[in-house]
Amino acid sequence: MQLTGKITSTRPLLVLAVKEEAKFLDTGLPVLLTGMGKVNASTALASALAGGPLPSGVINLGTAGALRPGWTGTFPIGTVIQHDLDSETLRALTGETYGAPLIVGSPDGPTLATGDSFIDDEAARARLATTASLVDMEGYALAAAAHQFGMPLQIVKHVSDDAAEGAAGTWREGIAACARALADWAAQNISSYS
Repeated sequence: MQLTGKITSTRPLLVLAVKEEAKFLDTGLPVLLTGMGKVNASTALASALAGGPLPSGVINLGTAGALRPGWTGTFPIGTVIQHDLDSETLRALTGETYGAPLIVGSPDGPTLATGDSFIDDEAARARLATTASLVDMEGYALAAAAHQFGMPLQIVKHVSDDAAEGAAGTWREGIAACARALADWAAQNISSYS
């Protein structure tokens, strides 16, 4: 976890997984780098929110794999789900619902599937494409942590790869362009961006 800048109640907190995604961001806003994966994301955000004043909101910027052909560009997410939590079995065992979908934007926005596995094979991609358009490793965890603190959250993902064979190489080769696209989106869409 790395926090740059000071969290204040008048500005949003930008949250990204890794420094490569944040490369071109203006440092006028506080930036939290969580590390990859759900545990890193949730504990880093919860620690930052518990440690002092709350920001005006939380904005997660990051990369995602496209689960369907033709998905390119930057997308504000509508709903997040966990693709690696067996909610049905847990409900059958306990009668409780764990990991229900979370709405984080317009209900018409794309669904983002979050899990701790980097998706880079056709079988996993096809399975996930039945319930989501994009896949990442932090979105749901950040939404759950923000929800616990009553914080408004926006998730914005730029497509970095096609979540198929070779996706890791594509991510590495294209991360600078993705970081530029995320910084451009922030400059155009965050009113208190300075």
